Amino acid sequence: MVELSKADRAHLVRCLQEYMASELDQELEQFAAEFLLDYLTRELGPYYYNQGLLDAQALLEKRLESITEAIGELEQVTAARP
Repeated sequence: MVELSKADRAHLVRCLQEYMASELDQELEQFAAEFLLDYLTRELGPYYYNQGLLDAQALLEKRLESITEAIGELEQVTAARP
């Protein structure tokens, strides 16, 4: 499970409480908000984490391709070998 800092956890709990109040007109107590955050983190977190890994991998592949091209441009012309 994703480990959140105390500050991040507190911020996310407040976000959940504010969302529930403004969008669903429901009050979410501290304990319930923490429980909901734990559930969402456990159930949804891996999907976002895996997508982040795929995005990072795609970016890295793109950068490596760019580096490979740049190295290729540095190659010196040589006489053909027999």
